[in-house]
Amino acid sequence: MPRRILIAKPGLDGHDRGAKVVARALRDAGNEVIYSGLHQTPAQIVETAIQEDVDAVGLSALSGAHMTLFPAVVELLRERAADDIVVFGGGIVPEPDAEMLNESGVAAIFTPGTPLAEVTGWVESNIRSR
Repeated sequence: MPRRILIAKPGLDGHDRGAKVVARALRDAGNEVIYSGLHQTPAQIVETAIQEDVDAVGLSALSGAHMTLFPAVVELLRERAADDIVVFGGGIVPEPDAEMLNESGVAAIFTPGTPLAEVTGWVESNIRSR
């Protein structure tokens, strides 16, 4: 069975082109992808992830709120005993922030310009297949 991945846009960031491009690349690489749409709260993202029984959540933030929103998703998954769901992210994330996000439980950060093959390859190597 293919991996199930939720792509989500937390917060008020209204730019979703990159998230849609990544979602399409992950789908084309053989994953089952659910796109939650814009303006999702961390709680909504976690609820969707649990209801959809996903293996991973990919978060996208271009608004600068990644340091608040990404760790909130990780923490809420922990609180719901769903911390086996891998969280990765992308967007405009400075390197020092990416390191702190990794420490908070975000498995990987992909910044603009990352080749899609790198993202799909990372998912293949780091997210369990069903």
